[in-house]
Amino acid sequence: MVSTYVSYLTVARDMNASLSAIASKATVASDTQYYKDNINKVTTVDEFMGDYRLYSYAMKAYGLEDMTYAKAFMKKVLESDLSDSSSFANKLSDSRYADFAAAFKFSGETKEAQSTAQETNLLDAYQASFDDEQDNISAETSYYQGAISDVTSVDDLLGNTRLKNYVLTSFGLSTDYTSTSFLRDVLTSDLSDPASFVNQLGDATYLDLAKAFNFNTDGSVKAGGVQSDDQASLVTNGYTVASATFASSTTGSAYSTYFSAEIANVSSVDDLMQNAKLVSYIRTAYGISEDDPDNYISAALKNADVADAIGLGDLHDAFNFNEDGSLSDVSAQTADQTAATSASFATNYQSAIANFSTDDAIANYKTRMASVTSINDFLTSNTADDDSTNDEEPELWEMALRSFGIDPASVSKSELRSILSSDPDDPKSYVNGLKDDRFVAFREAFNFDKDGKASVPLQAMSESVIDDFAAAYKQNKIRYLTGTAQTDAGKAADTEATYFREQMGSIKTVSDLLSNDRLVNFVLEAKGIDPKDVKAADLKKMFASDLDDKKSFVNQQSDNRFAEIVASFNFDSDGNISEDPTGSVQQRGDVLQTVNDYLQQTLESDEGDENTGVRLALYFQRKAPTISNAYDILGDSALMEFFTTTFNLSSYVSSMDVDKQADMVNQYIDLKDLSDPDKVESLIKRFTAMYDVKNGTQGTSPALSILSNSSSGGISADTLLAVAQLKTA
Repeated sequence: MVSTYVSYLTVARDMNASLSAIASKATVASDTQYYKDNINKVTTVDEFMGDYRLYSYAMKAYGLEDMTYAKAFMKKVLESDLSDSSSFANKLSDSRYADFAAAFKFSGETKEAQSTAQETNLLDAYQASFDDEQDNISAETSYYQGAISDVTSVDDLLGNTRLKNYVLTSFGLSTDYTSTSFLRDVLTSDLSDPASFVNQLGDATYLDLAKAFNFNTDGSVKAGGVQSDDQASLVTNGYTVASATFASSTTGSAYSTYFSAEIANVSSVDDLMQNAKLVSYIRTAYGISEDDPDNYISAALKNADVADAIGLGDLHDAFNFNEDGSLSDVSAQTADQTAATSASFATNYQSAIANFSTDDAIANYKTRMASVTSINDFLTSNTADDDSTNDEEPELWEMALRSFGIDPASVSKSELRSILSSDPDDPKSYVNGLKDDRFVAFREAFNFDKDGKASVPLQAMSESVIDDFAAAYKQNKIRYLTGTAQTDAGKAADTEATYFREQMGSIKTVSDLLSNDRLVNFVLEAKGIDPKDVKAADLKKMFASDLDDKKSFVNQQSDNRFAEIVASFNFDSDGNISEDPTGSVQQRGDVLQTVNDYLQQTLESDEGDENTGVRLALYFQRKAPTISNAYDILGDSALMEFFTTTFNLSSYVSSMDVDKQADMVNQYIDLKDLSDPDKVESLIKRFTAMYDVKNGTQGTSPALSILSNSSSGGISADTLLAVAQLKTA
């Protein structure tokens, strides 16, 4: 008779061919196709278990065929919360049940307006925007100061877009809509001529702009240069004030310098009120709320009685305006009045600096964002009557826009609704029609559907699959370890899992993934594959393979785990994130793994019909890399049979104290060797030889009862007890 080892080798030498032969059997092929076609049509546990063909296929795949009848028990398994260590599936000593539950997501993927990765990226950008703002102001000011001295004509200034925009921003004018020819007329006006262009405009802002430069009416620069130091200071400080969006010592200093210089040019209350920067300065200096209208300020500046009545007497006394808003041969403020106003501003502004905190805004954002389920929530969340909401914090949408360098004042809420509900992958969508990458990035930071509702984040890998990979990675890293070494390895694994989770939110293409060795290594190690054994070029070919083509590169690999890895990602044929879902109840990678496991179980079962020793050998080969400790062997009857047969131990070993049994396992097997295919093969050689000695080569043995209906170790005692309890409940 053919020896058990030769029979085993016939199957194991080319496992792909053996599995393909099983897959080609008519019944297996039909059942497999039915499973693939229908698993994601069911939406509940009851629907799944009510379709016997689906349910029994999955049960066999996970080695639970002999438990198919126990539907009440298996329903509790499938409904277990695997994140809860005390849940039903997790409390069972047989890990197959937790593995089975993990393969299905009957609760569906979580719908969320913003994933953790999206939120982290947005808030990192938000925090960085404050430093970026200061750096940008500094850079633009340095450029202006260096370039303005080279200006020899008004056309030099207006022909340099960067200089022109700097000046426009300084004076609060639009950089998009202010005409260059109009600016030329303003800057070349004769200020001493009442009939000149700028004087005829009657606008204090344009008059101030003309006064800030020294151009002749023909556009040339007057003797002495295009600007004096004071004129340049007015422009640069004006730019700092106009560009700053938060309180800082740099901005405060610029504000005061600007105020002191500009207030001297004010000729009436109307002049002052037209200058938004001056009005803002006065509000801060005299503690006037933004809720109080500007006419409160203008009225107080003109009339002492009105000022006293509304509590702004100090403001009135700080200026010298007549009741009609004019000035009578005096400046708007004396030097002492300006000094007093500046001192008051400095005190109040310092409080604003002290109270400013991005940490508070970020914490507030996270709290509010957690309850957002629609675009409407997102755009109105800060106005809700909620104790956790601070009305002084910026709106969610304002923070989000800032993160992408967009001025909230430049876009309306109706436009935001259109942007957030449009499809960034559709070239004709509203957001792409804006032709602004900032808005596309803003849109992609959220997961709203066309109806404005929160949806499942479209990522390179779904959150549930990320959870599965993270759990597998950690388990592989702590396997065989104990004590402090296990704790340290667990912490390191958690760090890598956090990095992987965060990066999955920003991975957009296969190239993005494969260019990051840290991510690639994580994926491979989660599947128990040594990254050193995998060539980058081969991985690239695998991800370019068609999973439905049996002849594709990835499907020709001897290790089907590579196909499972490719299937776990949501990439289309071009290597981009696919808009098509990869599965609901079961993700594409889980479907493929279920099918592969079913074929493996069927192969082992068929071989067991001829020789139980071959079945045990194949089962050990499959399970060996997952064995973490001696108790994994003791708790699995088939593995225990393999162990006792391999080392010619009496069946009475099972009656010993369990800890002594564990000691015995560790004496005979260095469990770390089970991750080495060569050492596993050596154990299989020894087992098959001992099996033939014990049972002959006919392949009939008492061991057959151990694997009679499953390639697993039968039903454990706690499982039988749980079934009994369910039946009597």
